[in-house]
Amino acid sequence: MMADQKTVLRLLKTARGQIDGIIKMVEEDRYCMDISQQITAADAMLRRANREILTAHLKHCVENAKDDKERVDKIDELVAALGKIL
Repeated sequence: MMADQKTVLRLLKTARGQIDGIIKMVEEDRYCMDISQQITAADAMLRRANREILTAHLKHCVENAKDDKERVDKIDELVAALGKIL
């Protein structure tokens, strides 16, 4: 992985903490809109981590492909990932 590992790990660990908090909120039968807000925050954190990884893929893996075929394969992988996200 070419993304900054410290950044990605920080984002993922933050999201994990948020999800643990959401689970506790559900167990405590907290207000639904508060739970939804926290789910949105965790989702945003995961999206930021994914953006870091996909950006690194584009900047490093695609840019440094050894030949045109590998470059096309890497771009196709990126397009497929974006198709799932969008």
